[in-house]
Amino acid sequence: MPTINRREFGGMVIALCAQTGRLSGAPRLDDTLAAGLKQRGIPAVVAMAATAEKTLYTGAFGKRDASSGIDVTPASIFRIASMTKAITTVSALQLVEQGRLKLDDPVANYLPALEKLQVFHGFDPADGKPILRVPSRPVLLRHLLTHTSGFVYDGWDADLERYQQQAGPAPAGSAPLTPLFFEPGTRWEYGTSIDWTGRLVEAVSGLSLEEYFQRHVLGPLGMRDTSYILPPEKFDRLVSVWQRQEDGSLTESARTQPEPPKSYNGGGGLYSTAADYVRFMQMILRRGRTSDGGRVLRAETVDLMSTDQTGGLSSGKLKSVRLDRSRDVDFHPGFTDGFTFGFLINATAYEGGRSAGSLAWAGIDNTFFWIDPRRGVCAVILMQFLPFCDAEAMGMLRDFERAVYATLPLPNRS
Repeated sequence: MPTINRREFGGMVIALCAQTGRLSGAPRLDDTLAAGLKQRGIPAVVAMAATAEKTLYTGAFGKRDASSGIDVTPASIFRIASMTKAITTVSALQLVEQGRLKLDDPVANYLPALEKLQVFHGFDPADGKPILRVPSRPVLLRHLLTHTSGFVYDGWDADLERYQQQAGPAPAGSAPLTPLFFEPGTRWEYGTSIDWTGRLVEAVSGLSLEEYFQRHVLGPLGMRDTSYILPPEKFDRLVSVWQRQEDGSLTESARTQPEPPKSYNGGGGLYSTAADYVRFMQMILRRGRTSDGGRVLRAETVDLMSTDQTGGLSSGKLKSVRLDRSRDVDFHPGFTDGFTFGFLINATAYEGGRSAGSLAWAGIDNTFFWIDPRRGVCAVILMQFLPFCDAEAMGMLRDFERAVYATLPLPNRS
């Protein structure tokens, strides 16, 4: 697998995809991304900013992979990982609108695998075995949609990692069911909640997530390059994934045609492009409307997705257990953010950037987006390397965000 030194790499791969109708401020954004690529040793980046109705900026820099010499373009395809979660959330909320689900339904009513959940209460000091008890309340759909269910990820929870080491691997073909690691509704912690939400959508709709998304979200929004399945004819557009090494260099993973998944995960797994994800974010800015006047969600449902639903629980901060996969996560240092149905929401504006009340999330390969309803703008920046929240990736995100607000002609909504 090729390894590229950060300093050498920056001088190799600056390549801008030409675009027409460029707005004032675009050259400065170009400079920000090109300089960031060089200085930070990032293999490739594609970024876009848009209002509800039009694209304000598109930039693409770097190479698809180390050996081909092929430039990334706005049509390049990225693994968007947990940016899948917002699409799964929209799907579940569509079923709520139809009366087929309720936010305060116990999810075990639909998913029998969750009927006998237990809550972890530490490890027995005598024998080290986990102490498990029946939860005092059921897991509700609203808990899943806000990451307050008690389901966690082992990459950010040392107790789950230790529990899994004792329990051993799950039987082949079984659900990755773990205990809850806190009582539902009592705190926020990122985890497999939206994985289970995806299974709920499949159980209630009778469709696989791929079928449901294409029929009810991706198709209506014209997101033609977004899918769990990457067909062979699109493989040439797929960007390589890289891994940061201890010495700061990047090692490229083998680039092979992905096999279609045997099952679909609501928590991750989609392939997409910057332009496709902008279409999704524009739907949120339009309060549920598509570009041709149709509807994906009701306006009042988008209002729920734009309001903190955690009752003031601190959200978006995680301590990493596996530093090769993720650094510690803190999107808004020094401030307490909340979580809506689907998004992190900041009560305080970012310095030089997004307004208070903006919506955001990310994917583990350093793909990021935000939606700023107050300013009527959304933006996405796609990179493709680990670990998540790498200092250079976060620096690129912050530089891009500040340049968007400093240079582009943004709407100013009250």
